[in-house]
Amino acid sequence: MAGEGSEFRGRRIPEATVVRLPVYQRILSELAAADQRTVSSEQLAVLARVGAAKVRKDLSHLGSFGTRGTGYDTALLVAQIDRALGADGDWPIVIVGIGNLGRALANSEGFSSHGFRVTALFDADPAVVGTTVGGIAVRHIEELPAVVAAARPAVGVVATPAGVAQEVTDALVANAVPSILNFAPRVLTVPSNVVLRNVDLSIELQVMSFYQARSGTNSAEGPA
Repeated sequence: MAGEGSEFRGRRIPEATVVRLPVYQRILSELAAADQRTVSSEQLAVLARVGAAKVRKDLSHLGSFGTRGTGYDTALLVAQIDRALGADGDWPIVIVGIGNLGRALANSEGFSSHGFRVTALFDADPAVVGTTVGGIAVRHIEELPAVVAAARPAVGVVATPAGVAQEVTDALVANAVPSILNFAPRVLTVPSNVVLRNVDLSIELQVMSFYQARSGTNSAEGPA
């Protein structure tokens, strides 16, 4: 996924497309739930807030199954995107850092609905270690090597304070965890063969404040 894109049926999918596919998948799932059997690239583009030409190009990486004048079969397109994203697989996850965010992630239904399965939780706080979250006992971080060797997780989720995030990431990488999902407010470094994705709410808020300032709605400016 990182840098060069992902492969699907022998095709190489650009990373920018991979990032948009889950957005299409969510929209299409909602349309399917509303009994809409077909969707045009124009409608999908409006809902995803991208150009119709970009939608068609993105979906062309999955194969040719749209019908001119009719559009795409909604259920079929959901299935194709799910397959491309590996949603039909079994992807074990370990979460390190069981504070408020880590607990919310451990209890999230979003993991199980997309093929992910939380298998282990870790923390260093004696008050947290030994407690149960989402039906899983929290282990001490020192147990990580043994647990990871047995569970062979596909993804390591870092939900720790910024000060220890790199150390935790290094431990996950050293124990052959191939992908890191980072929620800590820190820029991490990983080897080129490790997939790293960052989810930083503070950055997203800064982006929003940029657009708010440009639109002239920044409350700090006071009344006109």
